[in-house]
Amino acid sequence: MAMSRAVAAGRMAGIEPFRVMDLLARARALEAQGRDIVHLEIGEPDFPTAAPIVEAGCRALRAGHTHYTPAAGLPELRTAIAADYARHGVALDPGRVLVTPGASGALQLVLAAVVDPGRRVLMADPGYPCNRHFVRLFDGVAAPVPVGPDCAYRLTPELLERHWTADVAAVLIASPANPTGTVVPRAELEAVREFVTNRGAVLVVDEIYHGLVYGEPAASAVEPDGEADVFVVNSFSKYFGMTGWRVGWVVSPRRWVEDLDKLAQNLFLAASTPAQYAAVAALAPQTAPLLEARREEFRRRRDYLLPALRELGFSIPLVPQGAFYLYADSSALTSDSEAFSRALLDEAGVAVTPGNDFGVHAPERHLRFAYTTGLDRLQEGVARIRAFLDRMS
Repeated sequence: MAMSRAVAAGRMAGIEPFRVMDLLARARALEAQGRDIVHLEIGEPDFPTAAPIVEAGCRALRAGHTHYTPAAGLPELRTAIAADYARHGVALDPGRVLVTPGASGALQLVLAAVVDPGRRVLMADPGYPCNRHFVRLFDGVAAPVPVGPDCAYRLTPELLERHWTADVAAVLIASPANPTGTVVPRAELEAVREFVTNRGAVLVVDEIYHGLVYGEPAASAVEPDGEADVFVVNSFSKYFGMTGWRVGWVVSPRRWVEDLDKLAQNLFLAASTPAQYAAVAALAPQTAPLLEARREEFRRRRDYLLPALRELGFSIPLVPQGAFYLYADSSALTSDSEAFSRALLDEAGVAVTPGNDFGVHAPERHLRFAYTTGLDRLQEGVARIRAFLDRMS
């Protein structure tokens, strides 16, 4: 009898690969063959997790803290996160903080709670690749809004007005943003909040690069009273250098906490217990100087790489205010950024991410450079790109 074959769920047709991970796998394969690769593709700090954080995780393991925490997170960590918002002038109730397996877990909780099948979620294009697929996972419709230098790559109230429809369930913005490094000023953040919530939709603000800002501190969208339908997502991955520990959080409006807690119980039970104890140490005062020194190092890297890439012919119209990326218009050098990035990796040993990972708004014209490696490696990468371009000309 012929075997019947199962068919993948229909939603899979709309979920694309996370191309930077495919690119990283290709780079690792070349390294396994003995090639030296300069990694400018991956959005992960190159620093190891700071020693006080590691030691706290080890202490938790030695003390036997290896059982489940409550689904909403370790009470000590929820309290520490809430207290940290005092730097934004917000007195936050720890009961509104839910700890998750990374910011991805937080975004999935929120979208599962607020997006019905067929409802739209507006988001900037270019933007973080996985966001549109999180929406698709819950049978929502990711609705990318093209943004560029003219609006500082931000979703403004004017753009939202232009793209608004009755079936919008939520708006997702990021500050600082991946891949552009743009930061939303407080006044604009408040204007977006008012626009979205006045129309009965939910605002979701991704703040996972908070801390990695190179001017005035970024404003947080956390609502002090918790009455507005505004969710703020954050993570210990970027500023705190804990990518592999997988700990994030969401600050929820009061009326949604019970629903998010229920979802967490069913979706993942709880975030890693030892990692949560380590995250408490990440927020301790003695850890802050180590993290600030790393932030300054990222600033130095940006200040080297930005003019160096411009000198090579890449157009970067705005200086990124946060995160650790440069989103470069490469159209003066190539009409196909994906082919360019493949050739750059294979021929020059430099890995960069093509624009088609971040959306459909002129992706063939853009490349993302991550300054997540040391200055010496950045200099090596620039030298290799220069030689590669000389061979092309």
